[in-house]
Amino acid sequence: MATFNYSVRDKAGKIVKGSLDGESRDAVGAKLRQMGYIILELDQQSGLAALGQIKIGGGKVKVKDITIFSRQFATMINAGLSLTKCLSILAAQTESENLRVVIQQVAKDVEAGQSLSDSMSKHPKVFPPIFVNMVRAGETGGVLDEVLVRLADHFESEAGLKAKIKSAMTYPIAMGALVMIVLVAMMVFVVPVFQGMFESMGGELPAMTQFLVDASDFVSGWGGLVTFVLIVVLRFAFKWWVGTDSGEFVWDGVKLRMPVFGQLTRKIALAKFTRTFGTLVSAGVPILSALDIVADTAGNEVVARAVKSARSAIKEGETIAKPLSESPVFPSMLVQMIAVGEETGALDAMLNKIADFYDEEVATAVDGLTSLIEPLMMASLGVIVGSMVIALYLPMFNVITLVQ
Repeated sequence: MATFNYSVRDKAGKIVKGSLDGESRDAVGAKLRQMGYIILELDQQSGLAALGQIKIGGGKVKVKDITIFSRQFATMINAGLSLTKCLSILAAQTESENLRVVIQQVAKDVEAGQSLSDSMSKHPKVFPPIFVNMVRAGETGGVLDEVLVRLADHFESEAGLKAKIKSAMTYPIAMGALVMIVLVAMMVFVVPVFQGMFESMGGELPAMTQFLVDASDFVSGWGGLVTFVLIVVLRFAFKWWVGTDSGEFVWDGVKLRMPVFGQLTRKIALAKFTRTFGTLVSAGVPILSALDIVADTAGNEVVARAVKSARSAIKEGETIAKPLSESPVFPSMLVQMIAVGEETGALDAMLNKIADFYDEEVATAVDGLTSLIEPLMMASLGVIVGSMVIALYLPMFNVITLVQ
């Protein structure tokens, strides 16, 4: 009899941790599943093996490596190779050292008689809940190769969406940084030179010039340092606040209501929701379990809470569409298409179509946002630099006027 530490998700969606005695890990896992829990982690208490697994689980693995792993794994299984043989080959050829160590550990667990999904569940930082649950569904249905292909497609779609957003926002961020650098450089190095000239000329400076000189003194002196420290402190305070449940919920709600960016944030969240939900349903994962995973991977706490609320209603016998329609997060078009998918028995196909639609909407919105931000950033840079130049030369214009 051994003791196993577990981390599970109950029917209400809460994470529960504890320990349980059992003859083997599989026996304890079966008992937890009979109790209605979704297993996140299950490790034997004490021992070098458990320590090694925790250490292994901390390594970071790129989404690209997981995608390649899934696609190659599917090809080998389809070719008739055994699980242990597939894992051995994949461990030998992967370029990620962290992933190699994890695959080797998974292979050892499979050889010892554990299921592939249970072995993968020991490494949640490498194999997220969506991966583990879909693999479990694939094992149960005998379609593991098809499930792995769906997983690869899913991760590729998510990675492609992130890449589009990152690429589109690179230019505005770079321009914003350039504006700040130019502004600080002029305040620290250029304005003080002119300030010496103004003092030698005497007289009263124009209001615009005086404001610029005062701002330069503030930035160049202790005021600049105090401002910098204050910004850093506020940054960490904000990060801490957003890390709390209430702070995350409030901030995610603000992001959804922001002008211009709010609609983009909403479309990104809906694309992720429908893509993940559709992938899980198509793999045969039960609806309630799928909604648990969708809520955890939503990326927005407002959407996550709406999904959890819908899950509770669905558990009581409601359709999927009805509770979703009661939340302002989900637009009527999405709800109606889900309702059609439920009625026709093609919910997974409908969800994937909705995901494709929102992916295109996000791409269009990102392109439009980029085309809007670029001229605004250039105009802002021109206005800031131009205003500073005018402020610096105003006293000289006054002197010329007096001489004439």
